[in-house]
Amino acid sequence: MDKEVQKVAEAPAIVLEKTVETVANIGQVIHNDKNITRARGYWNTLGPGLTTGAADDDPSGIATYSQQGASTGYQLLWLAPLTFPLMAIVQEMCARIGIVTDRGLAANIRRHYPKWVLFLCSFLLLGANTLNLGADIGAMAKAVQLLFPKWDFTVLVVAFTFGILFLQIYTTYKAYANFLKYLALVLFAYVFSTIMIKNLDWPTIFKHAVIPSLTFGKEQILLITGILGTTISPYLFFWQTSQEAEEKLERTRHQEMHINEEQTIANAPREIKDMRIDVWSGMFISNAVMFFIVVACAATLFTHGKMNIATAADAAAALRPIAGNYSFLLFAVGIIGSGLLAVPILAGSASYAISESFGWKTGLSHKLKDAYSFYGVIILAMLVGLAINFIGLDPIKALIYSAVLNGLIAPVVLILIVLLSSNKKLMKSYVNHPVITGIGWLTVGIMTISAVATVISFFVK
Repeated sequence: MDKEVQKVAEAPAIVLEKTVETVANIGQVIHNDKNITRARGYWNTLGPGLTTGAADDDPSGIATYSQQGASTGYQLLWLAPLTFPLMAIVQEMCARIGIVTDRGLAANIRRHYPKWVLFLCSFLLLGANTLNLGADIGAMAKAVQLLFPKWDFTVLVVAFTFGILFLQIYTTYKAYANFLKYLALVLFAYVFSTIMIKNLDWPTIFKHAVIPSLTFGKEQILLITGILGTTISPYLFFWQTSQEAEEKLERTRHQEMHINEEQTIANAPREIKDMRIDVWSGMFISNAVMFFIVVACAATLFTHGKMNIATAADAAAALRPIAGNYSFLLFAVGIIGSGLLAVPILAGSASYAISESFGWKTGLSHKLKDAYSFYGVIILAMLVGLAINFIGLDPIKALIYSAVLNGLIAPVVLILIVLLSSNKKLMKSYVNHPVITGIGWLTVGIMTISAVATVISFFVK
């Protein structure tokens, strides 16, 4: 096994080691400066990979995972560990493209492939993300109403929309990136809410986590399609690549030096190593949260016959009489926090894709006056998402339409990602190893089957 494959193969182990090390340090930080340094070093390594992974567990994703646990129990729990390496390898390809080329995914596609392919993907992504963020804004408002029933829904969705817009437009990139990074920690609410459930059957849980089980019914196939579409989502591809490029630009500005192409390649090894830890950590957390949400809903809702969960707020409300007030409270807080994290990333990734497609000035590091078009797309997406909550479009239908669009986009974009990251002329010494390329094509195949299944489901009664 050569060095490149060995590095990738070691990434999951590094993530687990660093995670365990950090948790262990918490109890000793007061007495041991060395542990503080290690924990701080690991935390400083985390960035776009962490926020990208955390954004994958948005309120729409939470609803899908909750439905999975409520309707099938532990049966499909194996999808969490299965999708983890696929998701991490795809996101690592995206991150590597951003670091080596200093450009986002759309900008790279624009340079190397027909523009009509890029424009089709970008505008489908804009549509899917807008529907998704509209549903997420509504889910956040519903979650707040679970905690404060008298608060007005209209006021809440408007406040969330303009509050998020204000942060995206008027805070510095560094402050905003740090805000998203710390906000990712709210996802641990789902871990704690599950642990608080009494009498969990862990042997059965771990059995279903490692032994695949499947019944080939239409509803279960659609559920699997939804899970795959929620977990390996196109908006994550665009966000990850652009954020890695923008993070690198911020580091360069801070150092007050210009880095040409040769210097970029020379400085890449350290960046690649840190990126791998960041990406695999973010994807591990994302899938771990998925795991715990499914376990929580399977252990409570499924066992009590509450199998019809339409939204994340429904899941939180249903948990209350079964799992107790603390689990309910943490679940509801998780919905709000994950929405605050995911909504700006949904809007931002769509804007990166559209702006890079047209060659506009792009990036959250720019001020509004310097990148009107970039921020204009963000504002448009947010306002349309807000309007979705008032035009009578059912949030579940919005998620279904979003899933269909994502299902159509994902295989095409994945093909372009594998081709770009396998292009030796573009990626130099950081080109994909054949094993990584093979896993990339496997993911393309799985997502293509998922897309076909989604389309067929609309024509089969």
